[in-house]
Amino acid sequence: MKDIIILGVFVADAAYRCARLPVVGETLLGTSFQLGPGGKGSNQAVAAAKAGGQVSFISRIGADTFGRIGRDVWAEAGVHPLVTEDAEVPTGSAGIFIEEASGHNAIIIAPGASGHLCAADVDARRDEIAGARIALTQLEQPMEAALRFLQLARENRTTTILNPAPAADLPDEMLALCDYITPNEPETEALTGLPVTSLEEATAAAKHLLAKGVSKGVLITLGENGSLFVDESRAIHTKPMNAGPVVDTTGAGDAFNGGFVTALAEGAAIEDALRFATATAALCVTKHGTAASMAPRDQIDALLASASSDVSISWM
Repeated sequence: MKDIIILGVFVADAAYRCARLPVVGETLLGTSFQLGPGGKGSNQAVAAAKAGGQVSFISRIGADTFGRIGRDVWAEAGVHPLVTEDAEVPTGSAGIFIEEASGHNAIIIAPGASGHLCAADVDARRDEIAGARIALTQLEQPMEAALRFLQLARENRTTTILNPAPAADLPDEMLALCDYITPNEPETEALTGLPVTSLEEATAAAKHLLAKGVSKGVLITLGENGSLFVDESRAIHTKPMNAGPVVDTTGAGDAFNGGFVTALAEGAAIEDALRFATATAALCVTKHGTAASMAPRDQIDALLASASSDVSISWM
């Protein structure tokens, strides 16, 4: 049994770098190309494992070259794959377009085999889910699989975390299964219908999600403004950390989630878990790629040791 179990998508990332992002109908000459492992669930599993977590990953892949890329990266990171291999459907892929100067990106995902994840796949991993401390999923795979995963985790008193990406309109039933939810600003706006342009607005949106049934806390990632955690008694603003020049923001959110679940699985207090997640994300954006940019534990600990206090708490 592993401390952390993650349900999600694996895709092969085809990353194209260029001076600026193209507009519709335009062809640009890129400066480089890289093929590597991706998918939010897989990225988060790799981030958590490299950060020191004991991680299992539930997904589907094809019996093809892209699927072998996934198996190789999980083996290297120490992720235990609970993965079904589909002989009829290819492994998914993603086209990522990265603007060199800013690190901004645009992404198109074709889920492939992981798009066929279903409730039966989750039920087949009932014992592993019941034995984990933390269960994390996202919304790249079909909704029924994510819902069943959260249901099984809740039934077995496993801490449930939903990273609601990509943005979607979620039923209150699903939110009520979440101990924690970790949207970014656009995802928060999609879930609540409320603006998120300031800490005050983000706090109001988080309270809205708590009222919908999220039980332990709402954690909104705010990009260059860090993150905001809100529960029934407090709001915690964690400022970003500087680990070096930003070269690629593609995997930052996945690194943050992977770091957060790792710290929680180790029993860290929420303030410490937030700082750990922040350091994991800060290191990620200093490197190219997604899974390849996830930081090992020694680098995270070193950044935490050198970073100044950057957490402010408001009691409500």
